[in-house]
Amino acid sequence: MRRHHLSLTGLGAALVAVAVCGCSPTATPAQGTGPATAAGTAGAKASGPSPASAATTMGAPAAVALTPAQLAQSTYNRMTTAQRIGQLFMVGGPVTGLGAATTTAISSYHVGNLILTGRTTAGAPPVRYLAGRADTLATTAATAGVPLFIAADQEGGYVQVLQGPGFSRMPTALTQGTWADTTLNAYARTWGTQVMRSGVDVDLAPVMDTVAKSFAPYNAPIGYYQREYGYTPTVVADKGTTFLKGMQASGLAMTGKHFPGLGRVAGNTDTTARVTDTVTTRTSADITPFRAAIGAGAHLLMVSSAYYSRIDASHPAAFSPTVIRGMIRGDLRFGGIVISDDLGNAKQVAAWSAGARAVDFVDAGGDVVLTVNPSVIPAMVSAVTARAASDSVFRGRVQAAVLRVLTVKAQYGLLAPRLPVTGYFGTQTKTALQRWLGIAQTGVFDTATIRALQARVGAPVTGVWGSASVAALQRYLWLHLDGATTWNARTVAGLQRYLVTQM
Repeated sequence: MRRHHLSLTGLGAALVAVAVCGCSPTATPAQGTGPATAAGTAGAKASGPSPASAATTMGAPAAVALTPAQLAQSTYNRMTTAQRIGQLFMVGGPVTGLGAATTTAISSYHVGNLILTGRTTAGAPPVRYLAGRADTLATTAATAGVPLFIAADQEGGYVQVLQGPGFSRMPTALTQGTWADTTLNAYARTWGTQVMRSGVDVDLAPVMDTVAKSFAPYNAPIGYYQREYGYTPTVVADKGTTFLKGMQASGLAMTGKHFPGLGRVAGNTDTTARVTDTVTTRTSADITPFRAAIGAGAHLLMVSSAYYSRIDASHPAAFSPTVIRGMIRGDLRFGGIVISDDLGNAKQVAAWSAGARAVDFVDAGGDVVLTVNPSVIPAMVSAVTARAASDSVFRGRVQAAVLRVLTVKAQYGLLAPRLPVTGYFGTQTKTALQRWLGIAQTGVFDTATIRALQARVGAPVTGVWGSASVAALQRYLWLHLDGATTWNARTVAGLQRYLVTQM
């Protein structure tokens, strides 16, 4: 089972079974859903049971007290070197359907994380199907059975990958920043539930960059697209963390970006080289929102690829030990995942070979190399592998980074036992279904379970499971409507694949 968030402050009490982007906006903006109309959509998912009870649900032989860090170490110990290194990459794949290069990156190069790229307006069901299928790629051979983090850029406005039925149209961050905190939190809870129920478990948001109002029209990466929550660090910290807390209430892992800030540059690092911030210092007020995001529970922090001449003029931030080890790990004391902005297609880093980009990022202290372009994965993985084999210091950094990634995955339940995809609608599946629905876990498909499932998938709520209910569930899971009047193996298997993305 997966995606049950464990608090950073309660690690010692965690019970776990032993068996254990920053992409540039491209879409045309639409009018955001305003406070007057959006509040009535789906509410936040109730928290599931602890990983210990999840293990019992899955029939694990025993459970013992393990912190996420201990569980991460146990998982690390059973992985091959290639599988460990694969956890340090997040590969891009179209949200409309993963291509061969993406699936090969996972199955053959052991990549442990996925970012959905592009845009979809087809709604939630196709995304659920894609996420479930993507998870099946995380086999024992590929990732040692460690599930993928599946990420999307779901900020609002111009940057909303997931759209269509099942996803509210989100306004720009600048608009969100004008709302009262209670209003913004309520909407963010709704949006987060929608994203989580689509099978995506990492939101590469919120943007915590501060752009001065007078400079916003000239700030290509942020201000031009109204991706900032306001024009001062105080407002950005307040509204950005309000959004973060609301979204993460559903179980999403959230990402503060783009450290140490893109609010002072004119160029967009995705499309321009030598983008340089000549203003920000190590103690600038613009750092405040990132500190606030960490304090609010962000488990990922995305680092910019711009230069910061008053911090480290010799390296882009993504390749800077001063920025990552000095500021993020030292000044901010951040122990979570440091993820890069795109290092696959970005013009800012085009002067480096693909392999050098990956090596330099990890060597500077980074954890997850994000590339929207899957074709560079072989070169990146090869370069990191070769450097780790020949350089003991770098090898130690790789180990530390892998353990950080696995620890965060443990905190979100990804290292707990998984529901097997058998096509058989037995007690395990029924119990997992009841857990997802937030009702009593009896292991019996009774009237209460039927009614809750019918309500969740949009079927008539009758308490009787028949052809209309099966069809509604198949539509929810983006399965072919086969006219079944009750459970069949293909529908059960589709449900099992989906439940793995939810627990």
